[in-house]
Amino acid sequence: MDEAVALWSYLAREPLLWLTLTLAAYVIADRLSEAFGRRAIANPVLMAVILLAVILKVSATPYATYFRGAQFVHFMLGPATVALALPLYFNLARVKQSLLPMAAALLAGSLVAIISALGIAWVLGVRGPTLLSLAPKSATAPVALGVSEAIGGQPSLTAVLVILTGITGAIVSTPMLNLLGVTDWRARGFAVGVAAHGIGTAHAFRVHETAGAFSGIGMGLNALLTAVLAPLVVGFLF
Repeated sequence: MDEAVALWSYLAREPLLWLTLTLAAYVIADRLSEAFGRRAIANPVLMAVILLAVILKVSATPYATYFRGAQFVHFMLGPATVALALPLYFNLARVKQSLLPMAAALLAGSLVAIISALGIAWVLGVRGPTLLSLAPKSATAPVALGVSEAIGGQPSLTAVLVILTGITGAIVSTPMLNLLGVTDWRARGFAVGVAAHGIGTAHAFRVHETAGAFSGIGMGLNALLTAVLAPLVVGFLF
């Protein structure tokens, strides 16, 4: 027993351990999601987060120690965001056919995501940097963190809110869109991308290839628009 504790104490100081555990947690969560028939509630990101949180809690590992090992994943968020230009490029002809409705949906979705979050939080008594951290929650993480810092929010809190928004969107999007009777895969995917960024886009690709492609487009365009609108809305309201 003492040898096992000593071995863990040694390994826990190695950055590669936490990167390996992060990848392993997602693989396990993805297999569980597959076993549950890819149901929306069995979201692999949510299950991986819970699994890693339990490991950190049980091992009494500070988040700073974990992040030193897993920061490579964080670094890859930037290139992954830039790669969102690919779905737009490959579907450019289809985007041109629906340019006006997509532009209207993008503007409405981005504004509602920002204003509703700020408004609800304000009514509930949230103020200061905590309130401002909510504004970019529906943008992809690299953009949301930069916007949060620029408008006076707390980037670390925004990161948590971005993940929660993506997980929630991935879970509720399919049953909600089914309930609303939305059958066009372009519309379904675009809505998910605007509202739930990367985590929602990953779910959209599992549902339908076209939905995934348009979700990636919505995610990328919403990131750009949020970077413009969030400072303007915050400046106007506060």
